[in-house]
Amino acid sequence: MRVEQISVFLENKSGRLAEITQVLADNAINIRALTVADTADFGILRLMVDKVDEAKKVLKDNGFTVGKTNVVAVEVPDQAGGLASVLKTAETEDLNVEYMYAFVNKSGRNAVLIFRFDDMDKAIAAMQGAGFTLLDGAQICGL
Repeated sequence: MRVEQISVFLENKSGRLAEITQVLADNAINIRALTVADTADFGILRLMVDKVDEAKKVLKDNGFTVGKTNVVAVEVPDQAGGLASVLKTAETEDLNVEYMYAFVNKSGRNAVLIFRFDDMDKAIAAMQGAGFTLLDGAQICGL
């Protein structure tokens, strides 16, 4: 099960992140999860939002470079070892994690791990085969 996320190329300048979040807010687009990876000159903002296509359009219309990619959302218990169990499955199946981020909806319940794997189809099959719960975009937005 794949989930769409948007990625925004971001100049590493004061206020750029605020601009993006304001554009989304002005268009009633809710951010469910995000991560920023940066270098000295630029960053990549990865977002899970409730209206992916609309977010991509309004950000492009406001001068941002935006892409859409697929990721896998794996739900695990919010306890020690949750992430390790998913990564063990990835290791066993010889999957490479290109990047990941996570969020917790309510402490003590479940965590959601967002992964980009080198082989997405193989990763989905491996995670489902190992008994992990995969979430779709609507489920993430419903959390």
